[in-house]
Amino acid sequence: MTKNQMRRYQYIMAGLGGGIIFAVFLVVDLITKAWAEWYELAFGLDQPDYFLGIVKLTYVQNRGIAFGIASDDPFVMAIITGVTFLLAFLLIVAFFTIFRNNMPVRICLAVVEAGAVGNIIDRFTLGYVRDFIDVRLILSYVCNLADIYIVFGVVVLVFIILFIGKNAVFPLTKKWREQAKKEDEERDRRNGHVKEKKDE
Repeated sequence: MTKNQMRRYQYIMAGLGGGIIFAVFLVVDLITKAWAEWYELAFGLDQPDYFLGIVKLTYVQNRGIAFGIASDDPFVMAIITGVTFLLAFLLIVAFFTIFRNNMPVRICLAVVEAGAVGNIIDRFTLGYVRDFIDVRLILSYVCNLADIYIVFGVVVLVFIILFIGKNAVFPLTKKWREQAKKEDEERDRRNGHVKEKKDE
């Protein structure tokens, strides 16, 4: 197997892996939403007390965005939905282009994409998003697994881009910093920058 064939094989396998992660997280999100909706209709999903004072199950039909904002404004919701579609598409593009060699980032992108698509499916099939996890920290907020995917996925994604690996903005380990420096020097040599400095 040639080097190009190996690279193509790794590219395909990484894409399949990301697709599997996306599919698993999306299915789990949709199943939990369906269960919450069924339980609400059958028995009423509204726990009286917060577990550990932080979380409880409460079913809500969210017709807006976070905290129900813009739920009564169809025009704003149409714009937000369009932006959500665009962002979901850009995540796919980034997965196969900018971050094609960064597996941790690709995993985060797949998880965030699953959350975005999960909520898009709800909004287009039902006209609202099914929320059922009532979290009370600084504010009380009812969300779903898709929201959790997006929030934690983005937080981890930013952390990885900033600190993890040789391509990070601020590599944490000495090894990563040395690898980044070596690649920069090799890039400069290929571009003739080192030679120019010597001539000066």
